[in-house]
Amino acid sequence: MSIDQSTAAKVAKLARIKVEEEALPALANEFNTILGFIEQLNEVDVDGVEPMTSVTPQRLKRRVDEVTDGNQQDKILTNAPDAREGFFAVPKVVE
Repeated sequence: MSIDQSTAAKVAKLARIKVEEEALPALANEFNTILGFIEQLNEVDVDGVEPMTSVTPQRLKRRVDEVTDGNQQDKILTNAPDAREGFFAVPKVVE
């Protein structure tokens, strides 16, 4: 897979990152380098290798799974820059 300048510009726009027109070739090249590394990882034989969550063997502490509503909605929403009707209000990010 290869990323061209128009795709790099679209990714930057979706990520809400301002990228100057002259910086797009370098950004596309960086994306292609990253994708090349990922393709190298796909070549590694991992048959028989179990997935791990840490390099050291450890077990997570268990706790009782109790469902609560938290009773902290007001405290949490005081941190929000914009809250409406008991929810976080965020800008639309879908094209």
